Amino acid sequence: MNLSPEDVAKVALLARLRLDPDELATYTEQINEIVHYVEQLQQVDVSGVEPLAHGVEVRNMFRDDRRTESLPRDEALCNAPKRNHEAFLVPAVLQ
Repeated sequence: MNLSPEDVAKVALLARLRLDPDELATYTEQINEIVHYVEQLQQVDVSGVEPLAHGVEVRNMFRDDRRTESLPRDEALCNAPKRNHEAFLVPAVLQ
């Protein structure tokens, strides 16, 4: 399957992109390369491969919800752009 420059121009129009003739030729060639690559992928025999949601095994990445010692206040505030002796100072969000 090859896309014509008219096909790419129509997609560009739908995406509200204004392409000059050089860009249209470049994108037509690039999109056709992508389509050919996808066609190659469709030829791979995956009949024995179980469908996956992720390429790698995913497991619960949350840590246990348990109380631990926190960072000392002075250390937590040491790089804050604005602070007072006990908290971060930020611009007011609500007036």
